[in-house]
Formats: sequence, C-alpha cells, structure tokens
Amino acid sequence: MPLTLVELFGYAPGDSSPNARTSRIKSSCPFVGGTCIKRFKSGLISGACTLKPTNSGPVICCPNRMYAEGHRILLDVAVDAFGPGMRLCRSTTEAECDGFDVVVFGKHWGKELRLPSRLKGGGYFVDWILARLGPACELEEFVALEVQTMDTTGSYEAQVHRLLATGTTLEDKQSNINWENVSKRILPQIIFKGHVLRQEALCRKGMYFICPSPVYTRILARLGGTLRPYHPHPGALTFRQYDIGDPPPPGASRPLVYKGQMTTTVDQVALAFTSPSNLPEPGVYEQAIRAGLTVS
Repeated sequence: MPLTLVELFGYAPGDSSPNARTSRIKSSCPFVGGTCIKRFKSGLISGACTLKPTNSGPVICCPNRMYAEGHRILLDVAVDAFGPGMRLCRSTTEAECDGFDVVVFGKHWGKELRLPSRLKGGGYFVDWILARLGPACELEEFVALEVQTMDTTGSYEAQVHRLLATGTTLEDKQSNINWENVSKRILPQIIFKGHVLRQEALCRKGMYFICPSPVYTRILARLGGTLRPYHPHPGALTFRQYDIGDPPPPGASRPLVYKGQMTTTVDQVALAFTSPSNLPEPGVYEQAIRAGLTVS
C-alpha cells in the first residue's frame, strides 16, 4: 500500500515558507536540532517525520518527532508519575533540591542507562529514565520510558527525491508501515524490560510506553483487546498516546497532541501476547490446504 508524506523535515511537503525551505536545504530536524537521523540505504537523508498509509491516519515514523516542544513528553510523564510542579534537569548540579527535581537519563540529555542481561555482554537500553530527587538531592524514585514510532517496509525514497528535487509529489506504491514490528520486536522487549523494572524497589509507578495512536491501536488489536486497567504501581505498564495536530499556517510544524493513556500490568500484556483471544476460526488451515489441493 502506498505511503503519503505528511511531514518532511518538520514541515508539510507543500510548505514553501522560508522555514520549510531552509530545513530541507540543511536536512535539519526542527524538533531536536541537528541533521535528520533517518537515511535510506542509498545514503539519501529521508527527512520523513510522519507518513500516512491508505488504511490509517498519519503515523509518526521518526522517534525524534516525538520530542517536539523541548521534549515535552518527558515533562508530561514526570508530572503524571510524580505530581505537579516537577521540572527536568540534566544532573544534580542543576537541581534546586526542593523535592521537585527530576534528573533525565537518555539521548540528547545525558548518559543512557543499560538494563543488565543474564547473558554475558547482553542487555537492553531503556530510552529514558526519569529520576526524582528528594529535598536532600538523593534519589527518591524513578520511572522508565520507552518511546516507539514505526519503521516502514519497501521504500518511499523516490517520493522524497522527487519532492526535494522538484517540489512535486509522486504516487508511491512501494512502501507501507511495518506493523509486524508490534509482534516481532516491540511487545517482547517491553515485556522483558517491564519484568526487570518491577524488581526495582524505587520504580514505584512502573514503566511508560509512549507511541503514536495508530501504533497503540495495533498493539491492542494484537493483544485481543483484553487488557484490564490498573492504577500505577510497581509492575505497571502505562501506554501513552500522542499524534500530530491539525495543519498549521505555513512556516510552522504541527503540534504534538496528547491522546490519552491506559495503565495495565506487565503480566496482563505477557498473558495476552502468549495467549491471544482474537484467533481465527478453527479449521482455517485445513480449509486453505483443501482449497490448495483442488488447484490443478
């Protein structure tokens, strides 16, 4: 199914404003600064922030797009987990030591923290750790965040090349969103990380999983829609959704819009993943085999 470019280097593909033109010329990311991190196999910088498949609304496909407005999603989670008035800082040297400091560990902010593995040399990185400091600037509690967008299958490179070269669009039938990542990679990783974090005495609110709304919808569909809601606690897993907002005037990027959250448990997700309730009717393989045998 074809993918349509919704945002290119932070702006609408048809935006001819000075901001949009400069961003394309410099291949820059207006959300975290610097050069866009996405490249095609040919080496061409992709610039694609958001894509729209024919069977879905716009899907954010670059993690840096989620960090708009100065990494606002991190402060959103800090307030949700620890209460109002929280502020983010990079280290204890920036802290005011009044109980409202949250030290951030993650890319673009400081050191990324690796979760240990039972396998020698193994382990996983958690995208973000938010560590709340008490009045004495000592660690009081923390939460972990995973931020997930979606990869694509095929290539929309010809579409990007045409837009950058001529400013015109090209129908693309070579690519689609890689929804299978939900089953193959995303869910197994968050289940593992969630089980590791639930052993931590100071991880009192569990883990947050932040993603675009279409990704959240696919996760629920994969799990069969059977997740029960819980209050935040150790072993909790909170799914938090964001999307891009309405098109802005030329020269501006779409806002990032919070769409809601749901808290369940790692155990609920693991059970639904290994024992799905949305199976097809019994006998579908037999029917397919019999139909195949009748083909001459």
